Amino acid sequence: MSTIRNFADARHALQSFYNQPGSNTYTLERMRDLMHFLGDPQNTLKVIHVAGTSGKTSTAYYASSLLEASGATVGLSVSPHVDEVNERVQINRMPLPEVEFCARLASFMQEVGRSGIKPSYFELMVAFAYAEFARRKVDYAVMEVGLGGLLDATNVVARPDKVCIITDIGLDHVEVLGDTLPEIAAQKAGIITPGNPVFAHRQAPEIMAVFEQAARRENAVLHIVEPVQTDDTLADLPLFQQRNFHLADQAIAFTLDRDCRAGLAQEAHQTAAHIHIPGRMDTVVRRGKTIIFDGAHNEQKMTAFMQSVQAAYPHQPLAAVVAFVKHKSNRWQLALEVLIRANVYCIVTSFNLEPDDRIKQSIPAQAIADYFVSRGYTSYEVEPDLAKAGALLLRRPEPLLLVTGSFYMLHDARLRMHL
Repeated sequence: MSTIRNFADARHALQSFYNQPGSNTYTLERMRDLMHFLGDPQNTLKVIHVAGTSGKTSTAYYASSLLEASGATVGLSVSPHVDEVNERVQINRMPLPEVEFCARLASFMQEVGRSGIKPSYFELMVAFAYAEFARRKVDYAVMEVGLGGLLDATNVVARPDKVCIITDIGLDHVEVLGDTLPEIAAQKAGIITPGNPVFAHRQAPEIMAVFEQAARRENAVLHIVEPVQTDDTLADLPLFQQRNFHLADQAIAFTLDRDCRAGLAQEAHQTAAHIHIPGRMDTVVRRGKTIIFDGAHNEQKMTAFMQSVQAAYPHQPLAAVVAFVKHKSNRWQLALEVLIRANVYCIVTSFNLEPDDRIKQSIPAQAIADYFVSRGYTSYEVEPDLAKAGALLLRRPEPLLLVTGSFYMLHDARLRMHL
């Protein structure tokens, strides 16, 4: 194993875990073998397990923030990361510092090498997070599911005190999870294991029926969270974040009470609600213009994003840099429909993150333009180069600018736009 001195070394070393034989197989067998070799560190942790289609990263951040505000030491693992890979191993919402992260990762990869098990990239990073949180003896570990839930690498905890949070369900990753809402809900509800308390928003009846059946099967207790009522203390949060925070708040209030920890004072509660969450309504102001970065990559996420933008900035003309990751489904087309309805001027671009630990390519910019043509939409231009697209955006007359469509381009876009 080569020396890992910095993030560039880490990204290079982690590339070898992409495209491992069987790495695309959706199964827990290899992950369970790896965790058993490591001594099952996940089973030493009080875990808050967050699944869902939309809002799970934000809900995980809010859960971590609320626990931290109670005085707990909290591990947080999210996926995908936006700026750097160490976001996948955070302590009290602070990613491990570069030198420490790299040293710990190098040691962990050596240990994994001795196992003879060849995990995928995601499996390795989840195992690393569990092992590091156990080594540090955190009070809680907040773990965001990567894909689905039932067979996701995070789903290896065998403790009845695990708290499950399931966010809003929508049609995404249908090629893996199923092409109906009940099928997808069943995959998400797969994180429920015997005795777990489960928190979920009230959603469509066919989704709730799946959650209720899963809870009965596992002798778990389902707590249905009703829509948030008017709360002036959260009014400045984006609408979708008010919903995500409310769900996290209900789950963590239960957890603190169960574990005989004091509830939060109003000021601490407010602080927990107003944390920065990378790539989610991520706002900067430059040269008199507001620029919002958000990885809204499907119809459900884009709808929630645009509703929040329009509520926060009513009647503002909008321009956006837009790119989507290449995907088998047509989810990007449905997301574009949301932008069309909002009459957003779109600068269509592309990205290619290879070589990188997140080997992703975008849909060709011209393919998005062709879709606009097919819909008779003319408020767009094409600039395949991301840096040039960012420069065009900054020269637009609209006062409110968006960068959206894929998490995988947000970091690059910020760098290229010097933000």
